[in-house]
Amino acid sequence: MKSFKFMALTAMMSGVMAFTAACGSDGGSEKSGGAGSSSSGEQLTGNVAVDGSSTVFPIMEAISEEYMAEQPEVKVSVGVKGTGGGFEKFIAGETDMSNASRPIKDEEKAGLEKAGIEYTELKLAFDGLSVVVNKENDFIDSLTVDELKKLWVDTGKPKKWSDIRPEWPKEEIKFYSPGTDSGTYDYFNEVILEEQPIVSNATLSEDDNQLVKGIEGDKNAIGYFGFAYYAANKDKLKVVKVDGGNGAIEPTHETIKNGEYTPLSRPLFTYVKNKAVADKEQVSDFAEFVIENAGDMSEEVGYVKLPEEEYKKDLDKLKELQK
Repeated sequence: MKSFKFMALTAMMSGVMAFTAACGSDGGSEKSGGAGSSSSGEQLTGNVAVDGSSTVFPIMEAISEEYMAEQPEVKVSVGVKGTGGGFEKFIAGETDMSNASRPIKDEEKAGLEKAGIEYTELKLAFDGLSVVVNKENDFIDSLTVDELKKLWVDTGKPKKWSDIRPEWPKEEIKFYSPGTDSGTYDYFNEVILEEQPIVSNATLSEDDNQLVKGIEGDKNAIGYFGFAYYAANKDKLKVVKVDGGNGAIEPTHETIKNGEYTPLSRPLFTYVKNKAVADKEQVSDFAEFVIENAGDMSEEVGYVKLPEEEYKKDLDKLKELQK
């Protein structure tokens, strides 16, 4: 299996896999019994439309490349609208699958119910939301959860590092955050900001690569995003250990997997439209391929795979939909 660790991240910047809403309504191979390439070797046709989380994007991009190598007549289009934006498209019936870096919200569930769309949640991997600063920053090693909150909650005026710890420089802090359509923003808002407004002078972007560039270019910058983006840019950024009450912990595969990196560890998801799995063989086959390969591909692009029994549970869910 070839490596997609850097290609997946680079592809998002170039927009290679940008897609149009029409893909979600295109037909393709109708279900006629049996799975697809993953079980029968049958060659399929049609489209699979996926959108949502930029955090999940590297996993889904890598998987889609592998899948289209096996099924060249199926076009899998992967967008990066953000978790919230992805669910908007899912509710509008424009996509077959919606990637998310947080669980679906009650209002999104209600929107899908109103639209008559039934769906199934599938877990893909674990992520450790990573707090990073500029590589030249030589005074920050770790931050407590309370300090993170003090940093990021808006007070109506610019903040200096010395506002957080008196011995730190009296330099204005530059903030970089995922945009408000991002599930990463939602998660950070819930566990760190506790639903209070984020600093008003933060640079917001759904494109995590733009956040990387911003932090890399500003010695007084701080930001956060999914672990894979830090892992792919370790030479450009400095990660900050987080003290959730049991000592300062650095996000690593091990600390994310064993739960030590708290409270910023979280699962990553994709949501599939039940009717698309039942009626369109290429969607059914791709969804099955996703779960069969999510563990290896999540590790390949910098995340942490789930226990095997979790993937088995998701495959069982899909097989129920395929009946």
